[in-house]
This record gives sequence, C-alpha cells and structure tokens, in this order.
Amino acid sequence: MSKRPVALVTGANGEIGRSLIERLHQDGRYRIVTLDLSPLPERWRPLCDETYAGNILDRYLLDQLAAHHEIEAVFHLAALLSTRGERDPELAHQINVEGTLHLLRMAQTLSARLDKPVKFVFPSSIAVYGIGSLAEKARLGRVREDQALEPITMYGVNKLYAEHLGRYFMRHYKALAANSERTVHLDFRGVRFPGLISAETVPSGGTSDYGPEMLHAAAQGKPYACFVAPEARIPFMAMPDAVRALMGLLDAKREQLTLPCYNVGAFSLSAQEFVERVQRAFPGADITFRPDPARARIVDSWPADVDHGRARADWNWTAHYGIDRAFDEYLVPSIRARYRS
Repeated sequence: MSKRPVALVTGANGEIGRSLIERLHQDGRYRIVTLDLSPLPERWRPLCDETYAGNILDRYLLDQLAAHHEIEAVFHLAALLSTRGERDPELAHQINVEGTLHLLRMAQTLSARLDKPVKFVFPSSIAVYGIGSLAEKARLGRVREDQALEPITMYGVNKLYAEHLGRYFMRHYKALAANSERTVHLDFRGVRFPGLISAETVPSGGTSDYGPEMLHAAAQGKPYACFVAPEARIPFMAMPDAVRALMGLLDAKREQLTLPCYNVGAFSLSAQEFVERVQRAFPGADITFRPDPARARIVDSWPADVDHGRARADWNWTAHYGIDRAFDEYLVPSIRARYRS
C-alpha cells in the first residue's frame, strides 16, 4: 500500500494553522508536514508526520522539503498581518510576496515532477479591498470579488498581488517557454477571509481583532477601549468555518471553479453590536470607544460585508456559524471556560 500524500502547512503556529492541523488529522487523507518560524508546540506534534522550524524565505529549506516529501497540497498560511505590516512594510513585502513566490515555485516544480497539479490553497483577506469613504462603503454594501480592489495597507497590496501570482502560475506560467503547452501547472485556490474569531487562541493585535479582544477582556473582568468607532462595520467568521472553507475549497472539483480567489462570508457586525453581544454574555463588561485614527481608517476601508454568491454556486459554500451560534455555542462558552478560576 502506497503512502498517503503529504499536505504542507506553512504558518502552522498561527490561529488558522493549529485548527487546520487538527482537521487534516481527523480527515486522515494526508500526512501533515508543517513549517513555521517557531517550533510547533508539543500538543500538535503527534498529529504531524514532520515539523520544521524555518523561514519561507529560505529557498534551500523549501527545496529540501520538496525533495523529501511527496507534497500534493500546500496550505500557505504564513504571512505578516496588516497592523505589523504597516510598521514594517518592506518586511511585509518580503514575507507576503517573496515568501509566497518561493512556495509557488516549489509547488510548480513538484507539479512537473509528479506530473499532476499540486493544489495550492491560499488564504487571502478582505484587506485586498479599499473603499475611499464611508458613503461609498454604505453604497457598495456586499462587495463582489471584482469591486473596490484598491487596498490601502501593504498587507492588502501583498495579498492582492499574491492572488495574481497564483493565477499566473496556474494559467500562464512560462507561456513562451519551449513545450509550454505540455507544462503541468499547479492548481491555485484562494479564499478571501473576513475578520476571523477564534475561541482557542488569544488575539494578537490584528486590525480586525477589536471584536475578540473585547470578549477576552470581558471574560477576565478587564476594561477594554475599542480602537474603532461604534459604527465601524466589517464581516466576521468563526474559526471552525474558516477551516471548513479551506477544506471545502481543497475538495472542490477543478472544473467547477470559475475564480482563482473567492469571497467567503458568515455575518456582519458593527463594533457597537459586538459590544452588545459581549455585554449580553458578560453583564457589566467595561467597554469604551477610543478610536485610533490610523487603525480605524483601515477598518473603514474594508467592506461592511462581502458577496459570497460565487463560492456558494461553485463549491457549495455556506457558513455553519451565524451570529447567534458563533457567540452562544462557540465563542462565549470556550472563552469563559478559558479564564474560569
């Protein structure tokens, strides 16, 4: 019996990565190989075939991974997120663009070697959108994949360019090379996530983290000052749905996919509505508003909601966690238990 193929997960130590590792292990089709700057904690190591601590900018390391593992699927989660990316735009570009380019090159080389397309699953972001004013944001409502693509953060610019890189590798790679018509291209599949909320990990200061930060502060009885205005609104998604989206896109038939990158949605909340949900679960939670102009401007440039009709039509995307279930069944019980003395 031949060995199961390998799924490579980069950025495995992140919020999505650890949940994805658990889901891939439960699924059982792939042996899991992980790559992250820091070693994978002991809790997740038994679920993996191999774990590597290293940098996605290290081309030699990626070549070694490709040489030693028959990788048939790549989940490229490693990235420098929007808040930190604005503090060091050049580093963000290196990690988010050059690192992605290295992974795409590796997957393309493997596709040619295995003589079949390696699936390259790429989490993009609503940060690829850039809306110029709140009036325009209100007018647009649910934004389609082809609208308002003028991001104002380096992270958003990087993610949008990486989507185009993926499309290029999948459809046009080395089009002028000899025998290009016989080239086996990789299979790029992207998904644009809204703000993600996890009950398992502590928020790390991301631009959309004001919502989960409220919950964690309230569960600990600590005051919280929200860095956006009460009316600020973006879409959110519970982490289990994010992992379901990645797996659903992985499993979709190639001929049914009409876009290189899809919106996925779950629910949309204003910051004030988020406060009300938190205070319903934690009466007396001390939450105030102290908008930070720079961070608030970024949030205001993102859609109030996204149109995920193409994902629904092409690969049957639907969120399992609406607002009520996300808070009542997933977020509140887990976060309350986390801080219970």
